[in-house]
Amino acid sequence: MNYAGTMKFKVNEIFKSIQGESSFAGLDCAFVRLSGCNLRCSYCDTAYAYKAGRYMSIDEIVSKTASLDTHIIELTGGEPLWQPNTRELIDALVNLANGRARKTEPDIIKPRLLIETSGSMPIENINPDAVIIMDIKTPSSGCSQMMLLDNLNHIRPVDEIKFVIGDRKDYEYSRKMILDHRLTQRCGVLLSAVYGRIEPRKIIGWMLKDMLKARFQLQMHKYIWPVDKKGV
Repeated sequence: MNYAGTMKFKVNEIFKSIQGESSFAGLDCAFVRLSGCNLRCSYCDTAYAYKAGRYMSIDEIVSKTASLDTHIIELTGGEPLWQPNTRELIDALVNLANGRARKTEPDIIKPRLLIETSGSMPIENINPDAVIIMDIKTPSSGCSQMMLLDNLNHIRPVDEIKFVIGDRKDYEYSRKMILDHRLTQRCGVLLSAVYGRIEPRKIIGWMLKDMLKARFQLQMHKYIWPVDKKGV
């Protein structure tokens, strides 16, 4: 299928691995990592995607992604919604995922597109077949003031919200956001540790003490491969 002729996106990498986070963790996944980001989080682990990349058309991106033949596709970055016209690319990747869906498969492994976004760009009017996995940046990121809280008005039950915790202040901030906005009653909620900055068991202890009904997760890929390895 041919999409808007000269439309190009700066792509840092496209690769096949397992999904390391979210409720889809452990499934094989094709990652489409776009270049560029409007944030500079203190714990960013993909700073290499700020600038480096090459321009590809939608057809080129779809063709490369299709060749990886995975259960799920993730559009990530950087910040994947920062580049112009990203919604056209999202529509094309949703079409690819939907074309592979089989009615006999359990829902958790039906092909679909995941969009991992920082929460600083609008998610309104994104293709409804995509799953949004949205950060709410915590204070230690240095970017919590950049969040668009209006995005919470567009979160659906199928979507997920992620808090990355670096210290007790981050946890308290996250807990207040979860309770004030009733997030666990509206979508999946994920808490994870800033790798190398805080022991995961501390966060788990706080969650258990507070009976916080959210999902704790580890960044699985960082425990399988070297923490700075790309393409995994």
